[in-house]
Amino acid sequence: MIKSLKKAADSKYFQGFILFVIIFNAVIMGIETIRGLSEGAVSALALINNICLWIFIIEMIVKLLAYGTDYFKDPWNWFDMVIIAVSLLSGLAFMSAFRAVRVFRVVKSLKALRGTKLIGSVKHLQVIIAAIIKSIPSIMWTAILLMLIYYIFALIGVNLFGEQFYDWFGTIGKAMYTLFQVMTLESWSMGISRPVMEVYPYAWAYFVPFVLLSSFIIMNVVVGIVVNAISEVTEDNKAEEEKVTETDLIMEIRALKEHLDRLEKSLPAKEK
Repeated sequence: MIKSLKKAADSKYFQGFILFVIIFNAVIMGIETIRGLSEGAVSALALINNICLWIFIIEMIVKLLAYGTDYFKDPWNWFDMVIIAVSLLSGLAFMSAFRAVRVFRVVKSLKALRGTKLIGSVKHLQVIIAAIIKSIPSIMWTAILLMLIYYIFALIGVNLFGEQFYDWFGTIGKAMYTLFQVMTLESWSMGISRPVMEVYPYAWAYFVPFVLLSSFIIMNVVVGIVVNAISEVTEDNKAEEEKVTETDLIMEIRALKEHLDRLEKSLPAKEK
């Protein structure tokens, strides 16, 4: 029974069906946000939404029965459990008494997290998330370097442009926010740099190095860190899969050897 459940849970058909339900459920939740729907349409969408939720619950139960305690070793299974719990909480009857409360609306809106089950069902997405998590320490050090650059340029900006452009460079905080806009390259030239250059023609020597450092060099460093982490996670997954395959092969060889030993022992008995 457990072997058949495990085989079913690992099958491509089961995983493909769950993937389809996740995408379908995400589309349904998007349709639910359309205003002006009739009561019949709202009721039908709510019914479909609940059916999808029960499919996710059945999936969780099947995996629990198939894997036992090993189910809890996978962090993605914990992730699915949290999403299902949030979905159940938002649909509880007693929560309807708080419909006017903002907290209820927040909890209800968390049902949208159900769409993130897609991450737990697609290995390629899991690799990307795992790589991002793995690269967090390096990204943190890069962020510290970026904040140091921000602070230095903010000090320079306050001293150079603070009097004439107080809204942009009047304080350290304002200067850092202005630099953040410059780093995103959103209207930085026409909106900030050129107006400053009309008063201070040499201001290009301030903005251009900052853009080169923050937007091009530092951001490319972050991209490189994530790409390298994706490569490492992919290699680790391949090594783990090869290890599992090798272990399964060894177990099959041992089982076959034991079966042959039993056959050899039974042959003399039949001849007598």
